Amino acid sequence: MLDLEAIDQLRKVLQKLKFKVLTIFLIVVFGIVISSVKPAQTQEPVTLNLLMTAPDAEPWKNGIVKDFEVKNPGIRIKIIEGPNATDLLENMYTSAFILGDSPYDLINMDVIWTPKFAAAGWLLDLTDKITKDELAAFSQKDVEGRRYKGKLYAVPMRSDVGMLYYRKDLLKEAGFNPPESFDDLIKISEALKDKSKDRWGYVWQGKQYEGLAAMFVEVLEGFGGYWVNPETLEVGLDKPETLQAIEFLKNTIETEISPDGVTTYQEEETRRIFQNGNSVFLRNWPYVWPLATQESSPIDGKIAIKPMVHNKNGSSGACLGGWALGISKSTKHPEEAWKAIQYFTSEEAQRKFILEAGFVPSRRSLFTDPQIVAKYPHYPELLKVVDKAVLRPPIAQYAQASDILQRYLSAALTNRITPEAAMKNAASETRQLLGR
Repeated sequence: MLDLEAIDQLRKVLQKLKFKVLTIFLIVVFGIVISSVKPAQTQEPVTLNLLMTAPDAEPWKNGIVKDFEVKNPGIRIKIIEGPNATDLLENMYTSAFILGDSPYDLINMDVIWTPKFAAAGWLLDLTDKITKDELAAFSQKDVEGRRYKGKLYAVPMRSDVGMLYYRKDLLKEAGFNPPESFDDLIKISEALKDKSKDRWGYVWQGKQYEGLAAMFVEVLEGFGGYWVNPETLEVGLDKPETLQAIEFLKNTIETEISPDGVTTYQEEETRRIFQNGNSVFLRNWPYVWPLATQESSPIDGKIAIKPMVHNKNGSSGACLGGWALGISKSTKHPEEAWKAIQYFTSEEAQRKFILEAGFVPSRRSLFTDPQIVAKYPHYPELLKVVDKAVLRPPIAQYAQASDILQRYLSAALTNRITPEAAMKNAASETRQLLGR
């Protein structure tokens, strides 16, 4: 048996061992805690990829993206610069989605892409993420253009609409009020065109491309016609109103109100003619205003804008363009993507974006915002145009439907086929496309 002294010695040894074990245990536990906390403290920020055209990228990078990252240090926005042509940009998005697991988290969409992307199942449904009251702050048509089958798939970032520019100085000198009807437009154009001064009456986009379809929906609206009813998929291209719209456009060429070459013009050709003082009227987009009113412009201070004219059976139509932000269904960061959309489409961010980049706001309040009006005094008038916005058909097969219209409309305008035959064929092919 152990004597008392030996037992006491053993007790002291065990106490020392117990202390050492406890110390080692605490060190191990502390190490585990530290190792579990450390990654959270040094975790890399979430990166959201966003594809857009190169010209659009610059104002984003140097403005609202920096602001967002300061307010949200855990999120980074990576702008990927794509081609300038929007159809090529759409092809990049489409290819990425078809291949699966798209690298893009935020989707910057032209209004005509929304139905296609939504129908293909490439976008998250945002309907429940934003209230009706919050949506009411945006232009109504801008919101409508981001819906598909009643669900919201994107939030408007900036608007864009077609409109009628005119030389207010020439109209005033000749005693004319701004035109309200197609007859007014022809009458004033006839009176003010001047071959000796190389001045046309009216220029518009007549080349076979998407701009032709955008221009035509405005004239079609003005005559009371329609292209495709998205609710019923009824096609109106072979209706009398469509033929009247084509007759008006052809008449501008035949009476030499518009140049023969107008059927080859896109936006920039028409903008240059108007800005050089060689046309009384111009159909184009808001981007023309800051260019035409710069100090070096021959028509600075001489122009005004209004919605497109119409006849008694139609109404003014301003083709809706513009861009909105959606979320890729394949993103691994949906909550961070939604936080980014909330900021980029906020009044604060949009105000700064508009002031720095000169785009058209999607929030109605900004059209009359004192800061913005001080820099862009025509924005209250621009709001009147936005309120006349019309959508190109929000259907999943829009790209194919537009191609059909472009081909046959161009053929009719260049006298390769009669308008009646052209629109009969266009209507037939469109109905076949839509399964009608």
